[in-house]
Amino acid sequence: MAKFIYSMQNLLNLKEKLEEQKKAAFGAAKAKLDAEEEKLQALLARKEFYQNELKNCYASRLDLMAIKKNQEALKVLQIHIEYQHILIQQAKSQVELARIQLTEALKERKIHEKLREKAFEAFKKELLYEEGKEVDELVSFKYGKAKGE
Repeated sequence: MAKFIYSMQNLLNLKEKLEEQKKAAFGAAKAKLDAEEEKLQALLARKEFYQNELKNCYASRLDLMAIKKNQEALKVLQIHIEYQHILIQQAKSQVELARIQLTEALKERKIHEKLREKAFEAFKKELLYEEGKEVDELVSFKYGKAKGE
């Protein structure tokens, strides 16, 4: 029996490796986005802490240095928070780009798998046709031999 050899197997293997790379890139981009969002949450928690400290300073005796210090800390923290929002937007863009590339790689791999399946089906049909021809030849030979006796 003949062995099925797909002529574009190397290309299919390449598409599978490319898909794995895109999956890894998507995972890395998603992890970076998660890390940036965690940093933002930490900054927001610090901001809340300084806001509470500022409220306590207003509520207790009037300590102008502590009030000034907390106000400055809040201003600096707000700048960091705004910058972190920018980083998160960039990370989201990277995740979206990686998702699109992964989807494209997945489509390409599936296309090549379908082509391989079609080639295999054609191979099986050809094999059945050849087997049918052999059976016909064998039957014709036996019939001819029996008639000749």
